[in-house]
Amino acid sequence: MKQYILFVIAATMLVSCGDMIYDESDQVTYADKEHLTSDADTLWSVAGIINKMQVIADRTILLGEMRGDLVDITSNSSADLRELAFFNISRGNRYNVVRDYYAIINNCNYYIAKADTALRNNRNERVFMKEYAAVKAFRAWTYLQLVINYGHVPFITEPILTKDDSERDFPRYGIQDICQYFINDLAPYADMETPNYGAIRNTDSKLMFFPVRILLGDLNLWAGNYRAAAENYYQYISKRNGLNAAYPTSTNCVRFATNDSHWMSISDSWSTEFLTETASANSELITMIPGDSIPSEGNYSELRDLMNTNENNSYKQSIVPSNRLFSLSASQKYCHYTTGGKFVFAPVELADNRSGDLRLQSIYKTLDGTNGKRVDNYVTNGKYSTRNVHIYRRTMVYLRLAEALNRAGFPRFAFQILKRGINNSCIENEVIPYYQADEAWLKSFDFPNNSYILETTAGLTNENTMGIHSHGSGYTAWNTAYEMPVNETLEGQALIDWQIEKVEDLIIDEEALEFAFEGYRYYDLMRVSLHRGDPTYLANRIYMRRGEANVSDMRAQILADLNDMNNWYLKIDE
Repeated sequence: MKQYILFVIAATMLVSCGDMIYDESDQVTYADKEHLTSDADTLWSVAGIINKMQVIADRTILLGEMRGDLVDITSNSSADLRELAFFNISRGNRYNVVRDYYAIINNCNYYIAKADTALRNNRNERVFMKEYAAVKAFRAWTYLQLVINYGHVPFITEPILTKDDSERDFPRYGIQDICQYFINDLAPYADMETPNYGAIRNTDSKLMFFPVRILLGDLNLWAGNYRAAAENYYQYISKRNGLNAAYPTSTNCVRFATNDSHWMSISDSWSTEFLTETASANSELITMIPGDSIPSEGNYSELRDLMNTNENNSYKQSIVPSNRLFSLSASQKYCHYTTGGKFVFAPVELADNRSGDLRLQSIYKTLDGTNGKRVDNYVTNGKYSTRNVHIYRRTMVYLRLAEALNRAGFPRFAFQILKRGINNSCIENEVIPYYQADEAWLKSFDFPNNSYILETTAGLTNENTMGIHSHGSGYTAWNTAYEMPVNETLEGQALIDWQIEKVEDLIIDEEALEFAFEGYRYYDLMRVSLHRGDPTYLANRIYMRRGEANVSDMRAQILADLNDMNNWYLKIDE
């Protein structure tokens, strides 16, 4: 790795945390008990952890989105949001409170230390194991959020119950240390089912937990263990619904009607996925942090009020799509299939964000008025219409699988996830011939043809798999402008290395088109910059937030030099 990457993987240091991690208000439940030994202990302890997760729900999205290149502020944005957007984050910023992460971690540490994992019920089932694995997953996810935001963090795995405990010297871990620890810590629970308490306050409790396989994929991806990351994402997909059941990408998308010659009629089954918050075999949503329904309850998510216009914000939104997002969306070549059986490209200058990829116009809409009253710039963002904060979803798993496969040395495999979707025939014909030395490993990715049925132009009812780019850019499998990058001047490993970066660019663009507003963007840019050992990859894209013509202005407003990785992270107030 290049020398400037060493900041991220520096040697362990010791730090005393004091008040940063200790606060009597954050004391764990049942602190006077020697062990947690009953169903009540389990339920209330896990509920207490979920309650503390609610505190960091909004900032998980905002820290990942405001510092990226896909959204921008408005004159109505708070000072705290402006600080995030311009990397001038003060210690008093409401989204920069490291103690909140340690409140979660401390409760997890207490549960892990005190839960009686040997306890069995009258059916000889271990009472605590699902919850034990779930709490370990909460802790691992929280530490990952902590380290990608703060760079190096005090590492504590025992419960802190007194002020004296908090004053001890703790090692400070970077991202490599954190990832490796939790890869080992979670491995024994990789296929453990998540708890299921039914509906809690009309919310499906199965969605409140983090599948261990996805976390292992994320940890390995950040650590640079690309094959292991791909294996874990695949294992989640292949086992999620049982050993003989599939979890395909679905064919939900936004498209022009095939019989519309005026490019006005649009069908949309993609944006409706953000309204569904029930766990089913084919649900897009995997994990969310539940929010309270009214502000007075304490853990009410403000994201709806920040992303939309409504009475709560006097119809003045705080977060809008950036020029960069509009231009990236418009630059895509939309491939249309006509009733005459021909493929054509949509015109490049349609009104109302209908040029290029259709996902942005599907999810972000400006309307003339509401409730019979004319309100200028009435805006809806369809990704934020409920009280809950969505964290993991199916398409994220597939795109991270693509990212891992690409970096593992298989860019053609990754590209098929974007272009057409994958099943065994696709792997056999489009992937293995180019990487024959790794045929056995590639065949371990089993996507049966009768379970993963690729889209055709016939639109058969049993089709359930398409390339992710088809979510908004038409019939990508037949799009001649969206092809595997080739370079006839290169061959062998030199060609593969060249293709890895080109396909990675396509993946990062696809993540922008698919995940805009969802809080992934800054971390996606950070992760690819680390893959490449090149901080300019992140910096150049963020400076492009307001378009090519305004790069100098963005550099001037973002006082921190983003080419210096030290400026990527928040500062811990010790």
